[in-house]
Amino acid sequence: MVFSSLIFLFVFLPITLVLYYIVPKPLKNPVLILCSLIFYAWETPQYLVLMLFSVVFNYCAGLELDDLHQRGKPKAAKWVMIAVVVMNLFLLGFFKYSGFLVENLNHIPGVALTAAKVALPVGISFYTFQVLSYVFDVYRQNVPVQRNFVLFATYVTFFPKLVSGPIVAYKDMEAQLRERQVSLDRICSGATLFLTGLFKKVLIADNLGVLYAGISGQSGAMSVVTAWLGAIGYTLQLYFDFSGYSDMAIGLGQMFGFDIDKNFDYPYLSKSITEFWRRWHISLSSWFRDYLYIPLGGNRKGKLRTEVNKGIVFFCTGLWHGASWNFVLWGLWHGVFIILEDLLPKGGKVRRAIGHVTTPLIVLLGFVLFRADTLGDAGRIFSKMFTGVDFTLQSD
Repeated sequence: MVFSSLIFLFVFLPITLVLYYIVPKPLKNPVLILCSLIFYAWETPQYLVLMLFSVVFNYCAGLELDDLHQRGKPKAAKWVMIAVVVMNLFLLGFFKYSGFLVENLNHIPGVALTAAKVALPVGISFYTFQVLSYVFDVYRQNVPVQRNFVLFATYVTFFPKLVSGPIVAYKDMEAQLRERQVSLDRICSGATLFLTGLFKKVLIADNLGVLYAGISGQSGAMSVVTAWLGAIGYTLQLYFDFSGYSDMAIGLGQMFGFDIDKNFDYPYLSKSITEFWRRWHISLSSWFRDYLYIPLGGNRKGKLRTEVNKGIVFFCTGLWHGASWNFVLWGLWHGVFIILEDLLPKGGKVRRAIGHVTTPLIVLLGFVLFRADTLGDAGRIFSKMFTGVDFTLQSD
């Protein structure tokens, strides 16, 4: 079920809101859990068990980590934490990356593996990262363990953020699970934001998608201007689609009394790639900063280690988006420019002026790589954009 579908807008959402508002306070979280499970299982009921396993497994893991800390066994807690992370990443990797891994291993002479045909569970990347934030924070003792299973299940399953984010860390939602306020002003504010996101998604992004589909469907007849128009169209489509969904999710959260931080902050106005990643998919950037970059050492272990850490983060950022080399290269593309910006002299009006021009261009070219089905397709589009010639790279 998607937010822009008629069944969601005119059946699911009104019924859920009415139930939530009329039940007494002790039943509000159970109602949210029930409705969220229906939302998730509407089109993919076969993966409901997987998501529920994630809820139960990580709830129990939190209890075990807290118990080990209470008994003064930090080494045992570390090994439990590692095992929990491995289990979560194994499930994510099996469903999302096993085919990609087998495909690449089969390029080794003498290797002929067969990947299991499994569909990607909806939202697994998002809810896996959310439960990992809980495990990490309990292990670090940054948050108290959640002993109330209903509250923890509400955090994981809350339907506005369940399948496409934003990625809300447990520490940012913990207090709201117990106590939150719903008022007419907040409901109206949330509804306005939801409708704004719906407008972005349906009236802008979907129509830009039609434009891009028409352009990308052309073959040798594509001109330089058409290739650039297609790249710009997709770049705008992606922003309005993703930011529109985030606006809808945040607006829905407000209607249920939750405050969720914004996920996009006019990223195409950025003057550098570093600034772009402070404005684009903010929840993902924050997650990688808090749970990967800083644990790797951040910028505390010298210049070289800092840049290596950033390269690792952007490799993982690209891979998180999908099981394909074009996503990996898209992440590394941004990582390279982040590192270059660190090495260049800081400040100055000239650099800021140049950044206003080069940053949108770097982002746009990166999204060509992001969208291409194969590296060969990306090469064909790049060659059209800069030469007008259909010079196709072989990606097989």
